[in-house]
Amino acid sequence: MQTDVPDSNPSITVVSPSKWSLSEVLHVLALVAMHVGLVLAFVRGPTWQLVSLAAATYLVRMFAITAAYHRYFSHRSFKTSRLFQLVLAFLGTTAVQKGPLWWAAAHRIHHKHSDSERDVHSPVRRGFWYAHLGWWMGKEHQETRLDLVPDLASYPELRWLDRFHVIGSAVLIAAVTIPFGFDGFLWGYVVSTVVLMHATFTINSLAHVWGSRRYATKDTSRNNAFLALITLGEGWHNNHHHYMSSANQGFFWWEIDLSFYVLRALEKLGIVWDLRRPPERVLRKDLVAEVGERSPLLIGKDEPSEDVAPSLARTATRVS
Repeated sequence: MQTDVPDSNPSITVVSPSKWSLSEVLHVLALVAMHVGLVLAFVRGPTWQLVSLAAATYLVRMFAITAAYHRYFSHRSFKTSRLFQLVLAFLGTTAVQKGPLWWAAAHRIHHKHSDSERDVHSPVRRGFWYAHLGWWMGKEHQETRLDLVPDLASYPELRWLDRFHVIGSAVLIAAVTIPFGFDGFLWGYVVSTVVLMHATFTINSLAHVWGSRRYATKDTSRNNAFLALITLGEGWHNNHHHYMSSANQGFFWWEIDLSFYVLRALEKLGIVWDLRRPPERVLRKDLVAEVGERSPLLIGKDEPSEDVAPSLARTATRVS
């Protein structure tokens, strides 16, 4: 069973290659191969059809990460049927960011210990590259913490999909390769996946150091319009840390949140319901302009207070 990052040593431990496990070696090789494939795709040359294919698989999978893995599985910010829950989970596995239970458990650790030494990917604690990719590849974060997601682990189909999450990648590879050939594989899977991965991980590596702060949260989260555009709304990160259970992360009309717009459309179709929104009192609470900065790391204190999230597992409602 995976354990939290120890408090005593926030630095990155350099592990000798001889001590790497087979899974770690394969993980690194796969990551290198994906980036080589990215270069190969551009060497072979793009076409409008291939670029459109890459864009389509990027957008669908980014929605799966933002709306499904993040807002639904991690924060339970809306409700849906058990069948569509499975559909969301499967779509998430095609993004090559492991299974829904693993993703949700790791993200709940981030919120519970945000920007403390126990945060799994704080850039202010461990630097850009660890927050961006290092934590994701480290062996200390490979196991799924089922104890942190009992509300999700109660569904056997989700546990199965979490264990065999590579099936989603295999299905996507077949879906883009059979009709479009090798170039379809390169653009519809490789290029799309690499861009998707780095765009998603900018929220870990950049959204705590680049942008503005509306709310005086105890972490260093920031709002960033550019990151919001490339991640379909996730860049409104300070909003999110202020009220994490909201289905919308763009709190105001000018804050573009494409994932939420899709959720609203699905709500009108009756596919999802009970989308949580921040109450008016929350929108006016703890404004930096009124109360000043309160993040310990930003006002010069040695240790930040942990932004302990309420237990999502205890408050989650089972879907029908």
